[in-house]
Amino acid sequence: MQLRNSASRYGLVSRVLHWGVALTVFGLFGLGLWMVGLDYYDSWRKAGPDLHKSIGLVLFAAMLVRVIWRFVSPPPPPLASYSQLTRIGAAFGHLFLYVGLFAVMTAGYLISTADGVGIPVFGLFEVPALVSGLPQQAELAGQIHLYLAWAIVIFAVLHGLAALKHHFIDRDVTLKRMLGRN
Repeated sequence: MQLRNSASRYGLVSRVLHWGVALTVFGLFGLGLWMVGLDYYDSWRKAGPDLHKSIGLVLFAAMLVRVIWRFVSPPPPPLASYSQLTRIGAAFGHLFLYVGLFAVMTAGYLISTADGVGIPVFGLFEVPALVSGLPQQAELAGQIHLYLAWAIVIFAVLHGLAALKHHFIDRDVTLKRMLGRN
């Protein structure tokens, strides 16, 4: 089992990070949509957001590892069959997903720390409130968090559809490389 990326496929570390982040993002999105609809007396009124924040902070750490891993073990080069437009689109798309994820998590952090209180992570430790008290911090960060979350999820679905298009229509190995089957 190959841990590092090769010229022809992604290694185990990249695949675990990729699919783990994808599942976590969709899980957080669903949890976020669900928890904002909870009423004041629901037993999950506090537990839902606490879980959302804890998972979000773990995701932030995983994304840092993912960025470092891209430098340690660069991804395979684009396939020779890709057009210039496909190469540019893929590069832009990946950049958007990385930057968007860090931005949505930063906005979430700013929502949670607006009152100057740190964020407990699964009750194990607390991430301190380094930025707080900015004018309308929670409201503005909340709007950014909401719209970016929707944009990321929609874009991730398009990303998945593009991989399926490569697999079923173009019949190339794009998807197989991320599944470790090439």
